[in-house]
Amino acid sequence: MATLTLDRVTKRYGKETVLDQVSLSVADGEIVSVFGPSGAGKTVLLRLIAGMAEPEEGAILADGEDLIDIAPEDRAVGMAFQNFALFPHMTAFDNIASPLVAQRLGREKVAEGVHQIAKLLKIDHVLGHAPRALSNGQKQRTALARALVAAPKILLLDDPLRNVDAKLRFEMRLELPRLLQRFGSTVLYVTQDFREAMALGDRIAVLLRGKIAQIGTPEEIYDRPANIEVAELFGDPGINLFEAGVEMIGRHTAAVTGRARLPLPSGFEQAAGRSVTIGVRPEHVGFASEGAEGAFKVRVAALLPLNDRMVRLLVTEDGRELYTSREPDGAAMEEGAHGHVAADPAALIVFDRQSGRRIASRESEFAGPASQENL
Repeated sequence: MATLTLDRVTKRYGKETVLDQVSLSVADGEIVSVFGPSGAGKTVLLRLIAGMAEPEEGAILADGEDLIDIAPEDRAVGMAFQNFALFPHMTAFDNIASPLVAQRLGREKVAEGVHQIAKLLKIDHVLGHAPRALSNGQKQRTALARALVAAPKILLLDDPLRNVDAKLRFEMRLELPRLLQRFGSTVLYVTQDFREAMALGDRIAVLLRGKIAQIGTPEEIYDRPANIEVAELFGDPGINLFEAGVEMIGRHTAAVTGRARLPLPSGFEQAAGRSVTIGVRPEHVGFASEGAEGAFKVRVAALLPLNDRMVRLLVTEDGRELYTSREPDGAAMEEGAHGHVAADPAALIVFDRQSGRRIASRESEFAGPASQENL
C-alpha cells in the first residue's frame, strides 16, 4: 500500500488550464471517488499519476517520493480504462499477464498470478478468448484483472463500469469495494455517476472545471455540500431549491419564502436579514396537517414512479415546484389533490444567495471556500 499526495498540480493544454492547483491526499488503502461532469479533468488527473502526461506545476508523491521523474513502468501504478483498452491480438490470458511479463517473471509465476485473479473475478473460463469474443462485462473484468494482477500500490480506475449493462454495474458496485479492500491498494476511482461515487468511495473528491470543489465522506457531501453547484450534482430527484429571506420570529429564525415560513435550527441568528437559497432533499419533505409548524399548502401536479418509490411533483400556492419522495400517512395524495407539506428543519441546507456557498449551522461559522480545498 502507499499514500498518494497531489500538491498543487496544474496541467495545461495550450492556453487551456485543465487542472488548476489541485491538492489531494489519499491514505494507505483508501478509496477516493473522483466525481464530476464530463470535461472536469478527471481522466487527465489519472494520466498524470500514471505517468502518461506531465504536469506544468506541482508534485505527485507516493509515500513521500515524487513520481514525476520516475518512468511509468516503475511507478507501481495500475490503471483500468473506461473503454477497456485491451490488446485485440492477445487472448484474455495474455492481456492479464502483460504486467507480469513486463516484470520478467517466469512462466509458472505468470500463470499462477493470472489464474488466481481470473478466478477471483469469475473469468477463468474465458482466458483463451480474444477480446472480440468477450461480452462487455467480461472485457471489463479482464481490464480490471490486468490492473490488479501485479498488486499495484496505487490503482487508478477510469470510469470502468461506464460501458457495461445496468445489471452488471449494480453487481460490481457491491463487489468492487470488497475486491479492492482485499488487494489493499490505494485507489482513485473516477466516475460521472454520483451513485457509484457514493457507493464505492470512502471519500469523494468533487472535481469541477479543473478544481476540487469539495472533498468529504459521501454523507458529508450529500448532507453538507459546499455550495449549490455541488448540491445539485447529487440526488435523484435533485435537491429542491428556493429563494428566501432569513427573519427572526420571536427568539427563533425562519426562512420566509412566499407564504411559507420554514423554521431553522438554532445557530442561524447571524444570517438574519440575509437573502439566502434554501435547499431540501425530496426525502425530507413530508405531508403534514394544516396548521403544523412550517406547513404550507401544495397541489400534487404529477406522480413520478422511480424504482421502488413514488415521487410527487408538488406546486405551492405561489407557483413554486418541489419534489417529495415521502409517502403520505392516511389519505392517498393522487394527482390533482391538495394538501400541506413541511420540511424537516434539521435537514434544511442554507446557502448564501449571492455566492452560492453553504452557510454553516453554527453561529458565526460559514462554509469554507467552494473552490480548491487544501489538504
